[in-house]
Amino acid sequence: MTGTSKETPAAPLTKGILLSGGSGTRLYPMTLAVSKQLLPVYDKPMIYYPLTTLILAGIRDIMIITTPDDKPQFERLLGSGEQFGVTFTYRVQPKPEGIAQAFHIAEDWIDGSPCALILGDNLIFADELEHMLRSAAKRPYGATVFAYQVRDPERYGVISFDEKGRALDIVEKPQVPPSQWAVTGLYFYDGRVCEFARKVRPSARGELEITDLNRIYLEEGTLEVDRLARGCAWLDAGTSDSLMQAGTFVHAIQSRQGLLVGSPTEAAYRMGFISHEKLLETGHKMKKTPLGQMLLHVAAENRPGKV
Repeated sequence: MTGTSKETPAAPLTKGILLSGGSGTRLYPMTLAVSKQLLPVYDKPMIYYPLTTLILAGIRDIMIITTPDDKPQFERLLGSGEQFGVTFTYRVQPKPEGIAQAFHIAEDWIDGSPCALILGDNLIFADELEHMLRSAAKRPYGATVFAYQVRDPERYGVISFDEKGRALDIVEKPQVPPSQWAVTGLYFYDGRVCEFARKVRPSARGELEITDLNRIYLEEGTLEVDRLARGCAWLDAGTSDSLMQAGTFVHAIQSRQGLLVGSPTEAAYRMGFISHEKLLETGHKMKKTPLGQMLLHVAAENRPGKV
C-alpha cells in the first residue's frame, strides 16, 4: 500500500469536485443549447443542489469540471465562489470518458489531498445529511460511498452485501442486478485517489468507470458503504421523468415545510462560510422571488441579538 498509511493521519478533507460535463443526451432537445446542470429544478439551477451538498460537507475549495462550450456559462452563474464563501476552480472535460476521468483532469489540483466528488445532477436530502457528510469527510483512510435502494438498479452501479451487511461487490449497470442498492453520485476518497485512478482502464463502453475505482478500495478492505435510510431522498435529475420528480419534490418540501432545499447560500450561512450581512444581501437581490423571500426569512429568524 502506498500513499496514505495507517501510521500517518490523513489531512482533513478540504477539496471537492463537482462534475458537470457530458452531453445530456437523455434530456434532448432541452440540452442541445444548454448544459443539463444549468436546467431548473423548481426554483434553482440543477448545479445548486450538489454544490449545497459539498458545502454541507465543510468543503470550501471546489473544482467545477464541465465542457469547453459550457464553461463560460458556469463561470457567469457561479463566479469565483465568493458569494458562497468558497473558491471555485474551473476545468474542462474535452470528451465525456467516464466519471473517474475527473481525477486525471484534477490531479495537479488535488495534489495528494483527500477529495470528494459529486455528480452535477444529484440531489440528496435528509434530516441528518450534514452529520453523514461530515462523518464521511473525517474518515482518514479509504473511500466512502452512499447506497440507496431503488426500483431500477440496472441504471446504476449496484452494490451487493453479505449476511452481515458488509459490501461484497460493485457492478456497473448490470443486466441482472445482485441487489436493489444503487451507489449514489457522491464519493469521498483519501489522498491516494489519483494514484488509484491511474490504474483504472477503459471499460467495454470506453469509459473510466467510477465503479472500477471504488472496487480498488473495496478489494483492499477500505471502502465504507453508508446506506441512506428510508427518510432520505436521492434523485439524479438526468432524465425528463427524474427532472420533473426532483422539481416536484423540492416544491413540496419548500411549500409545505418551509425548508429550503439545495440553497448554497443558506448552507454557506449555516456552515459559517458567509456572514449574516451576506445572507441578507443575497436575499435582497432576489427578493422578488420565493427563493429570495425564504432567504430573507432565514436571515430574520437568525438575526444577531434575537432571543
